[in-house]
Amino acid sequence: MINDKTTLTDLSIFPSDGGAGVFGLLDHATSQAGRDALKKHIQHPPDTFEKLQEVQDVVIFWSNHLDLWPRIILNGTLVMLDKFFDSADTVSAPPAGINLLLNSWFQKILNKQEYFLTQFSLSHLSDFLKGCMQLAEIAEMPGVPPLLKRELQTIKEELQHRLTGSLTGITKQSKYTDLMQLHYQARREMKSVVYRLVASYARLDAWRSMAVATKANGWVFPQLLPPMPVCIDAEGLYHPLLKSPVSYNIAFEHGRNFLLLTGANMSGKTTFMRALGVSALLAHLGMGVPATSFRTSFLQGIITNMQVEDNILRGESYFFAEVQRMKQTAEKILKREPHLVLMDELFKGTNVHDAYECTRAVLDGLLHHPDHLMILSTHLYEVAQQFNAGGNRDKEMLFSYFVTTMTNEGGYQFTYQLKEGISDDRIGYRILQKEGVIDLLNRNNAR
Repeated sequence: MINDKTTLTDLSIFPSDGGAGVFGLLDHATSQAGRDALKKHIQHPPDTFEKLQEVQDVVIFWSNHLDLWPRIILNGTLVMLDKFFDSADTVSAPPAGINLLLNSWFQKILNKQEYFLTQFSLSHLSDFLKGCMQLAEIAEMPGVPPLLKRELQTIKEELQHRLTGSLTGITKQSKYTDLMQLHYQARREMKSVVYRLVASYARLDAWRSMAVATKANGWVFPQLLPPMPVCIDAEGLYHPLLKSPVSYNIAFEHGRNFLLLTGANMSGKTTFMRALGVSALLAHLGMGVPATSFRTSFLQGIITNMQVEDNILRGESYFFAEVQRMKQTAEKILKREPHLVLMDELFKGTNVHDAYECTRAVLDGLLHHPDHLMILSTHLYEVAQQFNAGGNRDKEMLFSYFVTTMTNEGGYQFTYQLKEGISDDRIGYRILQKEGVIDLLNRNNAR
C-alpha cells in the first residue's frame, strides 16, 4: 500500500497540528527505535498481499504472547548502547600489562566516575544481549509465524559472536581488569553486530506495539483478501479518536463500488469517511481495526481529497489546489490496482454553479473506474438526485445520507446515523439564526 503525506494528514494519523492523532493509539513501543520503526511501517506498509498476510500473522502471534517480551531491555539500554559505540572508532590500543593493573587501581580509587561508567555501559550491553537471547528462544516454540521466525533466526545468528558469552556472563563480581578488556574488545568488534540486533529488535518492537494497541483498544483483526475482486465490508465501524463514537455498516464490491454521501454540514460525513480510511489503513498495517467485523481486499493505496490548502508563495488559489489534487487522484486510478478514494465536498473554492458542473463531471468520470472503491460527499443535492435518476446508475452507485432532525421552532439535532437514500436537509440558515449571527449583523451600531 502506498499513501502520501496528504492522506496520512487527512486521516489524522500524524496530525499537522502536532497532536498525538491515531499514531498515539498505536504507539506502545518500548523504545524510541521501535517507535521509529512503527512510523516507518505506517508510512510504508507491506506492498503485496502476501507480505501483508505475513505481518498480520506476526501481530496476531504477539497479541497472544505478550508475556514473552523481554523486560530486561529498556529504552535507556538502547540509548546507552548508542553512546557506547559512538566513539568506538577512536579506540586505539587495548589496555595491557602493568598499565592495565595500574589503570584498574587508578580508576577504582582515584576516578570512580570512569570506573562505574565502564561497569554501567557493559551492564547495559549485557542486558541487551540477554534480552536478544530470550527473543531468539521464541523461534523454537510451535506455531511461530514464518516472518517472525526469520527475524528471530537472524538475531540468533548475530548472537554467535565470540564475545557474547563473556558479555552475558558479567556480574557484579566480575574483575575490573576483565571488564576493561571486554570494554575495549566490544567497542572494536561488536558495533555493527549490535546495530543490526537493534534494527531487528526495533522491528519486533513495532509489531508488538500494534498487537498491544489491538488488544488495548478492543479492535478486531480483519479478514484480508486478494486485490481482486475489490471489496470492503465493515460492520460496527467507528472512528477510534472519538470518545462516544457512532458505528456504521458499509459494504462495497465490484460493480457497486461508488458511494455518494449527502447530509447537512456537521452531520458526520467527514467523520465517517475518516473512520473508513483509518480502518483500511490499519488493516493494511497487519493489525486490528475499530469495528466488530472488517473484510477488505488488498488495496494499492488510499487517496484523500479532504483538507486541500492553497499556496500563496506559488500564487496558487484554493480551487487550483483542489484541481491539482483531483488530477493526482485521476492519475493514480488509471492503474488497475485498486485504491480507496475518499473525496469530501469537492470544489469548495469556486461558486455553486461551477462546483455543481465540476462535481458532476468528476463523478461521471469516476464511474468509469470500477476497480476502485470511492466515496464522494457533497451538499450539492442536485448532483445526487441527477445520478440517482440516471438510468442504470442506481445499480452502479450506493446512496447514503446522515440524518438531521429539525423542529418547527428552528432547532436541529445531529443523530450521526447513516441511512440509505439522499438527504435534502438545508440547515445553514438555521445555524446562522440559532448562533445569533443574523441578529448581531442587523443591530444598529450604538453610539
